[in-house]
Formats: sequence, structure tokens, C-alpha cells
Amino acid sequence: MDAYGHVNNVQFLRYLEETRIDFMFRLPGEGGGGTSFEGGSVVARQEIDYRRPLVHRFEPVTVEVWVAEIRASSARLAYEVKDGPGDDATVYARASTVIVPYDFDAARPRRLTPEERTFLEKYLAPPADPAGPGGLGGPGGSGEAVAA
Repeated sequence: MDAYGHVNNVQFLRYLEETRIDFMFRLPGEGGGGTSFEGGSVVARQEIDYRRPLVHRFEPVTVEVWVAEIRASSARLAYEVKDGPGDDATVYARASTVIVPYDFDAARPRRLTPEERTFLEKYLAPPADPAGPGGLGGPGGSGEAVAA
């Protein structure tokens, strides 16, 4: 919380991190298909558009995440931090994160494995209005949004 009683911008990054870890590591294991990104990954870029102040409160917020873009050696995740599921919920922030698969033993980026690509494709949303960080795309269409 900042001096004005708002949720601090660093806390928004924590919300995104918790959601991303849940999405990339817990969700793939639930389907019995093993763990995605177990070889390692790093965040190459993060961008946040703050839409409204989020005043400190005890009620949780919903963070929806989906895949906005898949490349050979990176993927872009998109997020909305909001009051709940649905299109009419108050949106406090929209964000995106570029993740890069990483080989920690070799200390260099690597390509997505076929299993990682297959997992990400399940949550790939069609491009949407380019307003917002990196043209987020949006939940819906053929991809699914995951709420955390």
C-alpha cells in the first residue's frame, strides 16, 4: 500500500508473478501432462497500464492471464487485474510479460519445446484492439483466460 492507501505498483508485479507461476507450473501438471517450462524460463520484459487506482481492501482481486503471442523462443502473456470474472468487471490494470525459455546450465535462451508450445496454444487468444501494453489481445475466441 502506498501513502494514498492504494495498492503499490510493486504489488501489481507480485500479482502478475503469482499468476504467471501458477499458469506456467501448476496448471500444466493438473492435466497429467507433466510440468511445462521445467527447463527454466526468465522474464525478458514487463509492461503495465494502470487503469484505475486499487484501494487497499480485504476482498481479493481476479487476475486473468492468457497467451497473446507465441514465437520460436519466447511467448507473451497478457493479464487483466480486475474485480472478478466477466466483461463488466472493473479493470485496475492491463499488463503483458514476455517470457523466454532459458537453459540455466548453458546460461542462454533456448527454443520452446513442442510440449511447451502445445500448452501455450491452448490459451492463445486472437489479436484484439492494439490499445494497451503491446496489443494484448484478449480472452475469448479460441483461447481461454485463466483466473488466479
